[in-house]
Amino acid sequence: MTATGPDLDPSDPTDAPAATGKGSSVVPAEAGRRRTFGVISHPDAGKSTLTEALALHARVISEAGAVHGKAGRKGVVSDWLAMEQARGISITSAALQFGYGDTVINLLDTPGHADFSEDTYRVLSAVDSAVMLLDAAKGLEPQTLKLFDVCRHRGIPVVTFVNKWDRPGREALELCDEISTRINLTPMPLNWPVGEAGRFRGVLDRASGEFTRFTRTAGGATLATEETMSAERAAEEEGEDWTRAVEESELLSLSGSDFDQEAFLSGKATPVLFGAGVLNMGVRQLLDSIVRLSPAPAPRVDADEKARALDKPFSGFVFKVQTGMDPAHRDRVAFVRVCSGRFERGMVVTHAQTGRPFSTKYAQQMFGRERNTVDEAFPGDVVGLVNANALQVGDTLHVGKPAVRFPRLPSFAPEHFSIARPSDLGRAKQFRKGIQQLEEEGVVQVLRSDRRGDAAPVLAAVGPMQFEVAAHRIEAEFGVKLLLDRLPYRIARILVQPEQRSIVDRSGRAEVLRRDRDGVDLALFPDPVAVGSLQRLHPEFKLESLVAGTDD
Repeated sequence: MTATGPDLDPSDPTDAPAATGKGSSVVPAEAGRRRTFGVISHPDAGKSTLTEALALHARVISEAGAVHGKAGRKGVVSDWLAMEQARGISITSAALQFGYGDTVINLLDTPGHADFSEDTYRVLSAVDSAVMLLDAAKGLEPQTLKLFDVCRHRGIPVVTFVNKWDRPGREALELCDEISTRINLTPMPLNWPVGEAGRFRGVLDRASGEFTRFTRTAGGATLATEETMSAERAAEEEGEDWTRAVEESELLSLSGSDFDQEAFLSGKATPVLFGAGVLNMGVRQLLDSIVRLSPAPAPRVDADEKARALDKPFSGFVFKVQTGMDPAHRDRVAFVRVCSGRFERGMVVTHAQTGRPFSTKYAQQMFGRERNTVDEAFPGDVVGLVNANALQVGDTLHVGKPAVRFPRLPSFAPEHFSIARPSDLGRAKQFRKGIQQLEEEGVVQVLRSDRRGDAAPVLAAVGPMQFEVAAHRIEAEFGVKLLLDRLPYRIARILVQPEQRSIVDRSGRAEVLRRDRDGVDLALFPDPVAVGSLQRLHPEFKLESLVAGTDD
């Protein structure tokens, strides 16, 4: 979380600036150039397409892809997993870094489907701001609301982009009113659409009063043509559409919806922009607004609730582990958000969880599946450490003493459970490796018990699609067809006192399994009635909820 708490103590020797060959001022200056943000939305709101359009406007790709690769367009860079490309959804989180003018953009694309909300939450722990993407026809949808709640909880400022204005949809004023009433966030439109949804002409810049007209290109694969003109010319050429846009913009000013930077950074208001990601319309305006308005990296609060200054020695935390990005080598990449100091490839850092040294010889920056060796990185950057087998999600890396640890990442309560077995017992070794890999990545939680044995682990997931991903990954990467038998449980609770396991076992409607990741005993129940019944019969029985728990 961005630090808003205790002031830095200049008398504390651990607050000494990081020593670098470029002088102590280089780290804050480089951090000030960074903008690290994630895109959140409901499935099918156009998130991956918008991600691609942002990269196109930064001139780091020459042609934007489409989620399904239709109309002669290639697939999007950020959706690289075969299952993502086949279904047209984001399953993994992608990290894209690129330059835009003098700014370094770190864009973290997140899974939109609710079944992968735990992965999305991890990614949001690594950003400084977020873009909330709304479908012009659907507005605020359930998954968007859930993800916005995460942003609010973590104090992440949110920019809103109303997408798909090239298609029929709702009134712009109605969408702004929904933002205000449903999530208690004051909308502050930076521009206003000219032409109703489905007949998108361009946008009125509310600060300058000028009109930017968009002209689509073939298939929307390249940049839309933009023409900026005065209000007088716009009135002549756009007529009633322009008049209506001006009147609605004036109404917004009267209602107190003009931009306020302090309200944005404090999470009380959101800048709003309109566009069509698939046609690359309005995307430049969004990118410019992120660079101009969104916060640069700030000191992060560590596990001791102290704000770690940007210019202190290197520190960072692992927010994602991913394998299978390079099928030729099946390597394992740990994604590290740099929080302080200057990262240099090859430097030896300390793994806070074990106290052991860790070499960073194989450090890379990501652009979807593509990689480039990185020699240095600064606060806000995301570094991929290859073959980092010792690192787990939530681990901290740091240089110097005393040890630094950032707060662990929350663990979501699973609601779906399946027994996993290999279809071919001759590939049991590959099966075990695959299950271990998926557990380390956080694709699923792995539970075991003496009753079921190690050969039949129980996979626990937030949503059922995680099982599909697990089966697909193990077959594609380890050559093992997975057999899954669903269990009737829907509720998991932490068993506080392991000696009370027999109470659960005797109930006949629940069982206790141990989680591989941390050795925690989880009691599984089919429904709330079973939980309540057991607790009424045994008042001494102690359970804890997983919803607010952490993986310590």
